[in-house]
Amino acid sequence: MPYMTNGSRDYKKQNKFVDSKPAAKKHRAQNTKVQRALEAAGRAHKGDGLDNGHERAFSKGGTADLSNIKMQKPSANRSFSRNSDSSMKSERSKKGT
Repeated sequence: MPYMTNGSRDYKKQNKFVDSKPAAKKHRAQNTKVQRALEAAGRAHKGDGLDNGHERAFSKGGTADLSNIKMQKPSANRSFSRNSDSSMKSERSKKGT
């Protein structure tokens, strides 16, 4: 976990160095916009516990269009393996095939 000290998370430090940055704010705004559009289209419901993921990831040329968005469990959406340079490993290598 980022900014852990003695087993507890330092939210003030995380906010100062990560969450308050323009890129993080832009990402949250985009995510909220997509979530509201999915709710309006009937593909998502408030409080359903699902994340909006991408059929094709941004790192692989995907877009933020609603046609590229899929609803999935948070554990599936947030479990991608990453390379040492923070790029996403392919799903094929994750599955071991």
